[in-house]
Amino acid sequence: MIAYSLRCHKGHEFEGWFRDSTAFDQQSVGGHLSCPSCTSIRIEKAVMAPAVAGTKKTVTARAKAAEARQMRQFATGLRKYVQENADYVGPNFAEEARKIHYGETPDRHIYGEATHKEAQELVEEGVDVAPLPPDLEGAN
Repeated sequence: MIAYSLRCHKGHEFEGWFRDSTAFDQQSVGGHLSCPSCTSIRIEKAVMAPAVAGTKKTVTARAKAAEARQMRQFATGLRKYVQENADYVGPNFAEEARKIHYGETPDRHIYGEATHKEAQELVEEGVDVAPLPPDLEGAN
């Protein structure tokens, strides 16, 4: 996984995690990235300082708070994007995901609930699934 510092065209900065640099490029070109602050889809990589192995990092309480705020913003933005762009299928998630994967129903984005066992079985079948982050809106 790669963490990128991202920025929307309005200057809001946030962090995004991607499988690799190609995944970022595909999601960016496809309009699948959005700013958690303003929902803009005009997103670019922000300048990042590289991590250097062997150096000590002093993390202040202020930096920790800023990082926690960014994570909440990212989680909230991701959850909001999914809720606005996918169909909620509730507890039928595993069944619907399989139907889509095997071509029994039209391809579409869905979200809902699944047990850990159901999610594990979907992954083993090759169905692309991922958990949504918890709803952190309003968390301190």
